[in-house]
Amino acid sequence: MASVLRDVGGEMGHDGLFDDLPEQAVPRARCGVSGRPRLREPMRDQIELRAVDLDDLIGLDHPARLVWTYVERLDLSALEHRIKAREGRPGHPPISSRLMLALWLYATSEGVGSARALAALCVSHDAYRWLRGGVSVNYHTLGDFRLAHPALLEGLLIENVAALAAAGVIDLDGLAQDGIKVRAGAGAASFRRRKTLTRHRRQARRLVERLAAEVDDDPSASNRRIKAARERAARERLARVEQALAKLDKIEAERGRREQTNATRKVAEQSPSTPEAAEQSPSTPDDKPEKAEPRVSTTDPQARIIKMADGGFRPAYDMQIASAVESQIVVAVDITANSSERGLLRPMLEQIERIYDTLPRTYLADGGFTKNDDTEWAADNGVLLHCPPIKNKHNTDPLAPRAGDKPGVAAWRRRMRSPAGKARYKRRPIAECIHARFRQWNLHQLTVRGSLKARAVLLWFALTNNLFQAHRLTQGAAA
Repeated sequence: MASVLRDVGGEMGHDGLFDDLPEQAVPRARCGVSGRPRLREPMRDQIELRAVDLDDLIGLDHPARLVWTYVERLDLSALEHRIKAREGRPGHPPISSRLMLALWLYATSEGVGSARALAALCVSHDAYRWLRGGVSVNYHTLGDFRLAHPALLEGLLIENVAALAAAGVIDLDGLAQDGIKVRAGAGAASFRRRKTLTRHRRQARRLVERLAAEVDDDPSASNRRIKAARERAARERLARVEQALAKLDKIEAERGRREQTNATRKVAEQSPSTPEAAEQSPSTPDDKPEKAEPRVSTTDPQARIIKMADGGFRPAYDMQIASAVESQIVVAVDITANSSERGLLRPMLEQIERIYDTLPRTYLADGGFTKNDDTEWAADNGVLLHCPPIKNKHNTDPLAPRAGDKPGVAAWRRRMRSPAGKARYKRRPIAECIHARFRQWNLHQLTVRGSLKARAVLLWFALTNNLFQAHRLTQGAAA
């Protein structure tokens, strides 16, 4: 038998049947042992056909199952009514909106914000493969869906909050507001002054006209398509420059109103009592040095240079988040590009009242939101504002009563001086856990341009936060 195996092995070895096997180092022969050992070595370049049960790819407690359970119960008829592919009619069926929603919710919780990265994960990652369930997706469709339905996302957020409030999971009587600054998709070098923007607009218009003429005169279809794409890019750049100029007009108008108000107030405060003193008055509004001319970005005209948390100045958006303090559930969101948060408190409260038909009993905000008019308005509407004052440059007690205080402002000063008010305000930092969660989910820099698209991205984060946080709250209550 051994001789037969040797003969067969020798004949087959000469034919090159095992030439593709990996080479093995010849081990040293031990005393009493002859020949090389036979081992099973890995061959990773071979193709295998495996039967895979998609439902077994992830565990029963995997977060992807929670996401799918949530989207299964949603009413997405508003999106499904737009689908033209119907039973008994021709047409290719589109990807389910429910599936797209589930993919982006889970991707947001994993810090994935790129449509290309999500499309790749749908092929290689088991959790995304389980969600996909054999449906092929592409990054174009994923990217379009993420930004195309902000009204749907806001509606889902409102329904989620209303359901949690009705179930007693959260309490809308105690809310907090704070902002998180996120780097915009505009480069620092893209900010231009009016003279440069006007020159760029002239250049963009000439380029659009020239390319349009070339497209009409060129008989070649392929070249016509290439030039049409170039013309479209030129039109988009022209539109951005036009938006930048329009934004610049608003900035200059706001600056002019603010300077006029400040000048009027200062003249009223320093008004001399006699004509002789007026002649000796050294300071007038015209004596101030001129401020630097405002600039606007040509890539994202709505973004502004904002002081960030690290002390640096970069193009960014200020994402305002109102949340239920104890439960860390996002109630409402907003997007601004203001360098200061002063004056943003009342618009958020008005939004909450418009959405939920109620105002919170207590409202916690950071010191940068302090504004006497907003404080008085909140007091008139039954909102007890807990917001520390900003330290003034005179080193006086900012909570000391003042002669011109209205009832709401006077009550706010007394509230923030009291031990009960201070103890209540100490609960505000709990709301910043939402900011930390968003940072963990990679909300550091936006890859979209414009405040509307930035708000859509923020709504994805808010809805994802509420989905997982509500699950934790309900699980904790059940335990």
